[in-house]
Amino acid sequence: MDSVTQIVLGAAVGEAVLGKKVGKKAILYGAIAGTIPDLDTLVGNFFDTITAIEIHRGFSHSIVFAVLFAPIFGWIISKIESNSEATWKNWSWLMFWGLFTHPLLDAHTTWGTQLFWPFDLRLAYKNIFVIDPLYTLPFLFFLIMAMRFNRTDPKRRKYNRLGLIVSSIYLLVITPALKFYTFQKFEAALEEQNITYERMDTRPTPLNSILWTANIETDESFLIGNYSVFDTQPIDFYTVPKNYDLAADLADDPNLNRLIQISDGWYTFSEKNGDLYFNDLRFGNMDIEDPDSEFIFSYKLAEEHGELTATETEKEMTDAKNFLPRLWARILGN
Repeated sequence: MDSVTQIVLGAAVGEAVLGKKVGKKAILYGAIAGTIPDLDTLVGNFFDTITAIEIHRGFSHSIVFAVLFAPIFGWIISKIESNSEATWKNWSWLMFWGLFTHPLLDAHTTWGTQLFWPFDLRLAYKNIFVIDPLYTLPFLFFLIMAMRFNRTDPKRRKYNRLGLIVSSIYLLVITPALKFYTFQKFEAALEEQNITYERMDTRPTPLNSILWTANIETDESFLIGNYSVFDTQPIDFYTVPKNYDLAADLADDPNLNRLIQISDGWYTFSEKNGDLYFNDLRFGNMDIEDPDSEFIFSYKLAEEHGELTATETEKEMTDAKNFLPRLWARILGN
């Protein structure tokens, strides 16, 4: 999830664990704990693109990381807050839950997380977008309400608990129910249109859980369809050719196979101005109503010093400006 959401979650968890004993400092250190796992993006700057992608949401988002580093961070905080009522064990417990709930939340996004690192297993339930105001804003509201009261006031814990409950219901009940409901709609549409397919994957579109996208793999191509719970018209699927022949000479390249593994097999190739691109289909394209628009995650492939490299294509601000109005219109139904 985005940094703001992880800060809010970490702060609320910190308050729940240690707020009664140390007050707002529990919120502060909980917020810090909630941001630490995403520092892996800074580490990724020292590596090539493919390695950086592999590092993200890996070790720092694992149970192992939380168990190993919570006592270390707890010890550091206990030295900084030497006059506090909280002990090293108290601070370590707060840091553990702040570090651990971060990847638990990320596991519900499309990118997922390697919670059980070092095992090569990425959990990605794909029931919430990485930025979802319906999850974050109510959560933030209750946290702010809790902060208005003294640490010993029962209302403080009440409001913080409400934030955790409301956000958890949305994450663990409402969005999975919407995913199940929309998945059935896509299945029914494919059956009605006599479309034979190998597998299907669904996810919410940006900033909401009302409009969902399905990726469907067939023998020769991928189909992509969108469905809003407000739709009244049948689902249309558009075709995206695999174009695997464009990279036939690279079939055995280890770096290409790393990209394929990262994408979980949801990928296509395309050519532009003589350059070859690897497109990760899991995150859709820049314009939800334009099948020919660029994919959000697309990598230019090139050979440097005898090795295949990948460079992520840059996105323009105008892409986002054009995307949001069309997204909103599509959320309201076809």
